Amino acid sequence: MREWWRHGVAVLMLLFALLPIVFVVSAALNPLGTLSSSELVPTGASLGNFVRLFGETRFGSWFVNSVVIAAVSSAASVFISALAAYAFSRRRFRGRRVGLLSVLLIQMFPQFLAIVAIFLIFSTVTDLWPEIGFNTWWGLILLYLGGALGVNTWLMKGFFDTVPRELDESATMDGATHAQVFFRILLPLVAPILAVTALLAFIGTINEFLIANVFLTDAGSKTLPVGLYGLVAGERNANFGMFCAGTLLTAIPTVLVFQLLSRYITDGLTAGAVKG
Repeated sequence: MREWWRHGVAVLMLLFALLPIVFVVSAALNPLGTLSSSELVPTGASLGNFVRLFGETRFGSWFVNSVVIAAVSSAASVFISALAAYAFSRRRFRGRRVGLLSVLLIQMFPQFLAIVAIFLIFSTVTDLWPEIGFNTWWGLILLYLGGALGVNTWLMKGFFDTVPRELDESATMDGATHAQVFFRILLPLVAPILAVTALLAFIGTINEFLIANVFLTDAGSKTLPVGLYGLVAGERNANFGMFCAGTLLTAIPTVLVFQLLSRYITDGLTAGAVKG
């Protein structure tokens, strides 16, 4: 009884977190599909909004575009950032300190500040190499890679510094190359930070709207945030049910990625807790 307030706070926080989700689920199941008719507990719930979403829009293409772009860009950014972090952490070369400071400085400015310059660059790229220009997967992936490498490299570099250098030296004494040390020794030890970085990169990419809205104008090349925004941009009331249905389906890839990577995060947190 002396700790009842703790349970009360926990219940209030849980209600605060679940209330928007319950409202979105209710609006997605609302047969009328409008914002003005949305209720916390819908009457006559149906899957009509999901049927309309797939029948009247190109939601399938948006879903595939978002998942592919988010998966490829997050995997590529994690791999390239791990290589850069290894170089900054383990190697000593001219310009190392300047490079680290440059990475720290660049990540302080959001990528959207350079949207005008990037747009002009991609206008020329689209004319010369349309395969990596506007309305393409590879163009947007390259764009996302440039914005994610700085923060990911700095984050991983700090984690690489915690791994004892004696492991590298002993492996080198046994005849291992730098590539073998990196792939067989260091990467398994830093798997938790790789999982966290991959998860954050995937979530940030699949939910990104501003840059994708500028660079994706074709209906078939749109991602989920851009496509769903188009449903409520002009008629918020009429298409609100389809919009909520789309947001529920959009959460599925993020939940699956989190469940896939949660084991590595947990293993990293519990590693070394016991002997043997």
